[in-house]
Amino acid sequence: MKICVPATSANLGPGFDSCGVALSSYLTIEIIEEDTKWTVDHELGDAIPHDEQNLLIQTAQQVAPGLKPQHLKMTSSIPIARGLGSSSSIIVAGIELANRLENLNLTERQKIEIATSIEGHPDNCAPAICGDFVVASYFFNQNKPTIHYVKHYFPECQIIAYIPHSQVLTKESRSVLPETLSFEEAVKASSIANVMIAAVLNGDLRLAGKMMEQDRWHEAYRQEFVPHLATIREIVKRNEGYAAFLSGAGPTVLILTSEEKSDLITFELEQMEGSAQIEQLSVDREGVQVF
Repeated sequence: MKICVPATSANLGPGFDSCGVALSSYLTIEIIEEDTKWTVDHELGDAIPHDEQNLLIQTAQQVAPGLKPQHLKMTSSIPIARGLGSSSSIIVAGIELANRLENLNLTERQKIEIATSIEGHPDNCAPAICGDFVVASYFFNQNKPTIHYVKHYFPECQIIAYIPHSQVLTKESRSVLPETLSFEEAVKASSIANVMIAAVLNGDLRLAGKMMEQDRWHEAYRQEFVPHLATIREIVKRNEGYAAFLSGAGPTVLILTSEEKSDLITFELEQMEGSAQIEQLSVDREGVQVF
């Protein structure tokens, strides 16, 4: 059995901690056999444990404490700590691992609720589970966690990921965000996010892109971590792309463009100073899959 989970990009500019889209880069978990102890074969670096300390196993055991140890193989094309949902993909895979091995028959909503309780927000885990574009909210109502989410078709376009080789940890990137915003500023930020979502639902990526680049929640405060964002936006604007925005906490920048402009924008990105990986991706429509 294999479990396949897509990468994700969260926020999409003003949809902070709420909006996300699934992308065609994947984490794959292969269940080899039952074993006397947990073993995770991978070539993802020394920082990723090969035993029960792996986040995958910790998540699975949290969902099903009596889970029998397995010999697993983990492969991933999702860069770690780059803003493409690497940790969310592992959490979603861990939930699905427990779900399948213990025949829990978890619903989509239950998976999202479990993943969100671990992550703290649904913007990455919801599209990783559902696929496509997902708008979600997570808050406490009378001390009870409440989640609402809507999946919708994301308009067809070319997606380019500019992925710097340097890492940015979400915790570090969140530390620079303000604790409060004025009422006036919050209204502006909310209205921009609302129009962005409405434009996506209406299939209008030009308007959506304009709103994606007007975020007032987080991008301005994270500029020190993403000095390349301004240059990328100049390239995208010059070539009539739709938008460039910070993917999650960064440092990856996601670019939305038409197919005919994709190669030209990619070429100009390749001429930029700095060390980065550039990938052309698409929207994953399915979310987590089991084969």
